[in-house]
Amino acid sequence: MSGSPESPERHQRNEQRLGPVVRRRGQVMSGTADQRLLDTRGPSDWVHGDPWRVLRIQSEFVEGFGALAELGPAVSVFGSARTAPGAPEYELGRRIGRGLAEAGFAVITGGGPGAMEAANRGASEGGGVSVGLGIELPFEQGLNDYVDIGVNFRYFFVRKTMFVKYAQGFLVLPGGLGTLDELFEALTLVQTQKVTRFPIVLVGTAYWRGLADWVRETVIAQGKASEKDLALFHVTDDVDDAIARVTKP
Repeated sequence: MSGSPESPERHQRNEQRLGPVVRRRGQVMSGTADQRLLDTRGPSDWVHGDPWRVLRIQSEFVEGFGALAELGPAVSVFGSARTAPGAPEYELGRRIGRGLAEAGFAVITGGGPGAMEAANRGASEGGGVSVGLGIELPFEQGLNDYVDIGVNFRYFFVRKTMFVKYAQGFLVLPGGLGTLDELFEALTLVQTQKVTRFPIVLVGTAYWRGLADWVRETVIAQGKASEKDLALFHVTDDVDDAIARVTKP
């Protein structure tokens, strides 16, 4: 009979409920949200876009904060990945790691070989917590065997945040461009008061004297920095002095 209401069966076929949304007639969609999520094989360019990178960066901060939030007092130790086991600088890093552990401090390094391994090894031998913050590189490096807590990062700037946020000072052994990068990053943060009371100690006067002289005789002499900036770091060969400077309250 014309004008009669639709049967319940026909009405149900033309209505779709998607959570709080109701779709009827021509707006009904085929399949379910789970089906579309799991069955879709579309373009993958979105994985390389900036919005997705933002989420990756966020996840790295979350993982880093979560792993280190309860670490306790710690000092970051830097140095060359090319330092050979058994070399004087390797044994120096090992002594520093042990000394920090015996003083009640965790040791944070880049987690790689060389001087980083030495400091992690010393911390482990001294009964302390040994932390390695690795970085994704074109060549395989991996975390050394003496790391107790390891976190790998894609982005240098996230990793750098962890080195500063969870340490109360830096001990810097002889190293290359990566070590210099971390050193000058820390010096800039202290100079601009982005961090406060953050001692930076360079261990190895024969290695670091030239850099200190250049800062004094060229950078400061030409007015690119002030005389007081020399107080931002200390150079020493004395392991006990170095440890005391970064661990004192």
